[in-house]
Amino acid sequence: MTVPHLHAGEPTATANDDTGRFRRRLLDGLVTSITEDGYRNTTVAGIVRRARTSRRTFYEHFSDKEACFVALLTDTNAEMIRQISAAVDENAPWPSQVRQAVEAWIASAESRPAITLSWIRDVPSLGTAARRLQRDTMEAFVTMIQTLCGTAEWRTVGAGPVPRQLAIMLLGGLRELTASTVEDGGRISDNTELAVHACTALLSPTPRIPGR
Repeated sequence: MTVPHLHAGEPTATANDDTGRFRRRLLDGLVTSITEDGYRNTTVAGIVRRARTSRRTFYEHFSDKEACFVALLTDTNAEMIRQISAAVDENAPWPSQVRQAVEAWIASAESRPAITLSWIRDVPSLGTAARRLQRDTMEAFVTMIQTLCGTAEWRTVGAGPVPRQLAIMLLGGLRELTASTVEDGGRISDNTELAVHACTALLSPTPRIPGR
């Protein structure tokens, strides 16, 4: 059997696995801390205690609490986009696609309401990296909406490309509805029909005007 040659300094599979495992534990520790205490009251000490690891391990992965938060939200929002995209059947009637997307958004947000609320409320007041994340995430969601609404089904009903500004309005409404509901102690899913109705109205193809 031939043994693969490892170059000097090249990490082994075990090292990579350990790195990924500790990173996941730290992110899970942050999730628990935010859920129990809120982001503002979260400390590095609290994260490592919940992750059952050391401060040294934390700083091997993240420069500070905010960097850990940015990593968590980057992973969480990427997964949210994947879940929404996977939930939409591009061959279904366009109103059904809107419902599928909204329901997937709500299911994802409701699975971690404290993290969703922290993403919406805490990030705008943080540092440069967090604000960059906020902008990059918004652009990723805008791209997702434009992609989902750019299929043959949407073109068949005469819907043109979704303008970026319209996508931002739609996302802003969903975000604020989600945040205010969580803050009031409500269930995000109780707003499903309202959210579907509003998003359907915003994305509804513009009727053609005769003679134009």
